[in-house]
Amino acid sequence: MKKILLIADGAIGAHFIDRVIATYTSENIYYVIEPKEREHPNANPKQFKFFAFDPTSSHKLTNILKMEFLQVIITMQSKTDVEYTVKNIRAFKKLLRIIVLDQFNTQDEDQYTHYINSNELLASRMIDFLPNVPVIAQNVGKGEGEIMEVLVPFASTFVYRHIGVIEQKNWRIVAIYRNNELKLPTPKTMIHPNDLLLLVGEPAVLKSVHRTIKRELGQFPAPFGSNLYFYIDMTADKPEDIIEMLENALYLNKHFASNSMILKVINPGDIELLVKIKTYRSDTVAIDINYDESDIENIILDDIKSYHVGLVIVSKNMFHCEHVRSVLYECNIPVIKLGLRSLENLKDAVLLLTDNRDFEKVSTAIFDIAEQMSYNMELVNYLNENQSEKEQVIEHFRSLSSIFSKTIKITKISDNPIRELQKRENFLQCLPFTEKLISRDMFSWASTDSERLYEHLDAYHQIFIPVRI
Repeated sequence: MKKILLIADGAIGAHFIDRVIATYTSENIYYVIEPKEREHPNANPKQFKFFAFDPTSSHKLTNILKMEFLQVIITMQSKTDVEYTVKNIRAFKKLLRIIVLDQFNTQDEDQYTHYINSNELLASRMIDFLPNVPVIAQNVGKGEGEIMEVLVPFASTFVYRHIGVIEQKNWRIVAIYRNNELKLPTPKTMIHPNDLLLLVGEPAVLKSVHRTIKRELGQFPAPFGSNLYFYIDMTADKPEDIIEMLENALYLNKHFASNSMILKVINPGDIELLVKIKTYRSDTVAIDINYDESDIENIILDDIKSYHVGLVIVSKNMFHCEHVRSVLYECNIPVIKLGLRSLENLKDAVLLLTDNRDFEKVSTAIFDIAEQMSYNMELVNYLNENQSEKEQVIEHFRSLSSIFSKTIKITKISDNPIRELQKRENFLQCLPFTEKLISRDMFSWASTDSERLYEHLDAYHQIFIPVRI
């Protein structure tokens, strides 16, 4: 989590702190310094730490600054207090970014200190009410958040993605500011680190998009959810296979940034196996046994919501069922289908490229998985006649590999790629989870699409990542 230091006094400062408490993001921890102690009944103690002392005191402020902060925001009503506070911070943290509400027309702004002129803010807001005068961008529309600027971080999930492959439902990227220049994006425009995106859309949707853009590696199964969910049907697999898959599921839960794992057991007819499964219960593993005969759709969909599931784990026998695949597709979260091999021996995450662009939509999730599991990444390029789209995907992955410091191996195959991969011992195949996987027609065996041919690599572990993000 990112640490933000807030220093405030006076009516404006108090109002600012109250607004932050009401609108905070769970990805930040706020350290709040106020001259006098105040009650903050609505503040989450896990996200807010309060201190009551004079911030112009160098000794007391230095003790706080021993921690690493992303930035400092100052809203103080005395010019002298602001000057001494900034001076004290700079004496200890020369490169720390400081944002100051400026009520005094300060002129000494530097590279790491930004002053927001309060008079300019008030004047621009009042001008918005004059007739026949263009409104400035910050106050366009209803002022409810339907227009948003987002700075793309260096390791964002949006970096090096083409605009055309980003699904923009109820929102749009309407402009990009790069190196202080305005760019009107086309579908082929690629997003770079430090781009400032201008977004327009429904306020609730934009908040979700903002969280996605700001998300960095090491968070999977976020943003899909926070917990793993292993769906076990005792009638679908042999008892010894279920135990082996349980060990693999525990291995995943140990490596992913998940809060816990839920073992969902249906059709609990084998008492001996059920007793064995119950021994896996721990602080990070919960067991939910369903003794009623309920439809799988209701069970999974209800559990996804109540347990905030970010990754579903199933056996290959479960995934073979078309109805199960259809339900999992509607859940719109990643699914890992376990093969009967040990995950501990797995070293490679393999992507068999096709001539569509779905891999670009799920690339950051794949990088996150490979990073947390310490897998090597390999793109298998089947050299058929449709290479232009694949080359753009390869370009995208190479760009991401440089910022994530993750080496990618590009393997070119002219023969049947499925047959070549079947010769290998162990790997995790990564695939986009699209509607094509739900049903299979009589001609799917003749397809060159890796999604339609996933069953031919059924012996291996496979993860299916939804493209409808």
